[in-house]
Amino acid sequence: MAVKALACQLPCERNLPLSRISHADIAREAVENGIVASISGATVWRWLNADAIKPWQYRSWIFPRDPKFCEKASRILDLYQGIWDNKQLGPDDYVISADEKTSIQARNRHGRHLSPAPGQCQRIEFEYERAGAIAYMAAWDVHRAKVFGICTKSTGIESYRQLVDLVMQQEPYRSANRVFWIADNGSSHRGQTSVKRMSKWYPSAVQVHTPVHASWLNQIEIYFSIIQRKVLTPNNFSDLASVERRLLDFQVYYQQIARPFKWKFTKKDLREILDKIEETAFVQFAKAA
Repeated sequence: MAVKALACQLPCERNLPLSRISHADIAREAVENGIVASISGATVWRWLNADAIKPWQYRSWIFPRDPKFCEKASRILDLYQGIWDNKQLGPDDYVISADEKTSIQARNRHGRHLSPAPGQCQRIEFEYERAGAIAYMAAWDVHRAKVFGICTKSTGIESYRQLVDLVMQQEPYRSANRVFWIADNGSSHRGQTSVKRMSKWYPSAVQVHTPVHASWLNQIEIYFSIIQRKVLTPNNFSDLASVERRLLDFQVYYQQIARPFKWKFTKKDLREILDKIEETAFVQFAKAA
């Protein structure tokens, strides 16, 4: 039990100049602190493995710090279900998910790009020259599975305006009753100022923000993950014009097979996760106290 307790401490709590500790480090600490006379790293691993304790592993996470996290997230989850202010959306209401994918590089490879062959995967030259970077701004109609996008030199309010214009100046959005624009808190569309700016641009447009650090609630990120896998990896473009052409061509290609994403995460799921986080935080705070 003492060895497991040691393993559940952060290295800094024991004044160790380490970021992570291995089973060998734990064995050494156990001996130096008189917990045992001698012990092997393999024995430590076996003991820890019994309780699935792996202090040498870690994962990144962002703790929800927005005091209105649940409220803001719930509004978006409602929109995905076709609900706003506890009322069903009408036939002339639309939900758009938008964001930008920044700093897309053009990497001009020095060597040959070889196609797959029997027993041989695709091969791409490791070395490359940087040929610049562009931003890709895109909007996704959540319920109609329509995608819109532009490439710009940089992001910003004007670039975001171009994307909004691209969508709102064509039917059915031009004559829609309401068009909800879901976006994160990036500089191009941040805060209450952007809400007022959007309504000034188009009275029927409603800017809806995700909570801070909750881009995973924005469905456009799913499309960006598809872009990353199918278009930008491996990255082999001679110039920025080639990147832009590939991105915009993919839009046309993807539109032919696009279907609404099967979004299953609900407000109930959200509440359960937040309750679990609160419980975990309370337990850790109690231990620290």
